[in-house]
Amino acid sequence: MRRVWRENSLSIVFLVLFLGALAGQAFAGWHDFNNEATSHRQETITLGRYLLSSSFGNAVMENWQSEYLQFTLYILLTVWFVQKGSPESKELHMAGRESDEDQMVGEYAMRDSPAWARARGLRLWLLSNSLLLVMATIWLGSWFAQAVTGWSDSNSDQLVHGEPALSLWQFLGSAHFWEATLQNWQSEFLAVGSMAVLAIYLRQRGSPESKPLGAPHAATGMEG
Repeated sequence: MRRVWRENSLSIVFLVLFLGALAGQAFAGWHDFNNEATSHRQETITLGRYLLSSSFGNAVMENWQSEYLQFTLYILLTVWFVQKGSPESKELHMAGRESDEDQMVGEYAMRDSPAWARARGLRLWLLSNSLLLVMATIWLGSWFAQAVTGWSDSNSDQLVHGEPALSLWQFLGSAHFWEATLQNWQSEFLAVGSMAVLAIYLRQRGSPESKPLGAPHAATGMEG
């Protein structure tokens, strides 16, 4: 167990934090939902029913889709775009997809490289883009889930107020959907851009997200 912890402590800690935050969100959201129901003289629901509701699903998916959009764009844009002095950027001369030698594929693959690093054609293409493909798929899936759960939740409110329900396409074109979507997107773009710029001048000793303390501000692509 000590070896498992030593080799996987980062993912374990984030998994525990995720589960704790998700449980806290569920509990707080349930109480908020029931408080809202009580104020409108409606029936309250159990925690189990709340966890299966579109209200909870929409709250979770709104955040998931924006986080995975952040990583999808970051993975893609850092192939081509650079930021002088940032450890979040590649070195300036390495912008682009890089050579086979740089990427250690084909004849440059190492003895313990993934098997597909020596392949050609579709298998090499899949390996070359696998991270982007999976992140983009999760983003699109969670965004679709946000749309469907948000649509269901919105129509529940419409019915409560005696208003006609919307079709999915009407909801997707509504200000409510795009306000909920864009308020998450803008915060993700701000956070990533701030990290790329602040890491030029600021440091955190021991973190791979920071340059070494003594690295010049202009040093690019250098990690501590």
